[in-house]
Amino acid sequence: MQITRDLIAERLGSVKYDRFLFYLMGPYKSFNLNYVLSEEERREIDIEDLPGPLRRLFRNKDDINAAQALLRRIQGKLRTEPGVNAFLALDVGVDTDAVDAVTQSIEYTRYSNATAFVVPFLGHDFGVGEEAGSVLETLAETHGDRLVFVHEDDVTSAMIRSARVRWDLRVETYETEAELVAKLRRFAGGIMQRERRGDLARLD
Repeated sequence: MQITRDLIAERLGSVKYDRFLFYLMGPYKSFNLNYVLSEEERREIDIEDLPGPLRRLFRNKDDINAAQALLRRIQGKLRTEPGVNAFLALDVGVDTDAVDAVTQSIEYTRYSNATAFVVPFLGHDFGVGEEAGSVLETLAETHGDRLVFVHEDDVTSAMIRSARVRWDLRVETYETEAELVAKLRRFAGGIMQRERRGDLARLD
């Protein structure tokens, strides 16, 4: 299956600015082994027999669910005001058997007007993950102005620090969910203005 801008837009609900695609990335999928294992496989696994890091991933399911819930709340607020077509990878519905998750994230970023990787602190540091690193490696040079990392104040990540230096990545912090939403709204608004002025190319 070929991922295109039209495909993404067609699979998302209608909002005021349908053609302004805002891709929201987060740690909920990359770090969720429950996402990649079938229900039967999960039943057969004895969590206590797993090595420590893997055991923690299964036990952190509630944190992972909380991370996805946070992204869903943010998505809803962005789709309401300013009315941009904010979406998560799951919303497009491309099967990972057809296009792997990392390639999906790269393509969603390529065709989005804006992309934000949101990293909450949920009792421990998630890190950033393979998908975000692959997106930066592939698109930071051409799409850097459309990318932002926003992490909760308590989160520390060596990759975020190195990404800021290596790719001159825009990195911001937040303390509250309201502050996070406000920063993402400003980020989207800034890109809209730059597209209107011609500082950034229009994607349509």
